[in-house]
Amino acid sequence: MGGINVKRWIVGGVVAGLFIFIVEGVASTLYVKDMEAAMTAHNLAMAMGAGQVVLALVLSLVSGLMAAFLYAVARPRFGPGPRTAVIMGVALFVGSYLLTFLGYRMMGLFPGAMLVLWGIISLVEIVLATLIAGAIYREG
Repeated sequence: MGGINVKRWIVGGVVAGLFIFIVEGVASTLYVKDMEAAMTAHNLAMAMGAGQVVLALVLSLVSGLMAAFLYAVARPRFGPGPRTAVIMGVALFVGSYLLTFLGYRMMGLFPGAMLVLWGIISLVEIVLATLIAGAIYREG
């Protein structure tokens, strides 16, 4: 069993991360009013300056790299292809996104309906991003 093809992992992860960044930006228009209302109710600011946009891009890239990494390490066990990418996308969603949304709900930070919509979008987004990363990744 060989190591990870680092070049293909990074390329796949960056492309997946850019996809995530774009989807997050577009999808947020569906729930931005609910998010603004919730933030205002908690006396929190929602201003997005250059620093926050850069941070959002970095976090999206990290998510994409993580999706590509999970695909690369699961590929020898589950085999190459979309099935493995979907399994790893769902695993990433459950292990990170879903836990975050449940935490937001437990704190009462955002309304449940908004979190469900955000969760559905995020599940589709991370599975598609992992499929993209998997399509790019090849063993060395």
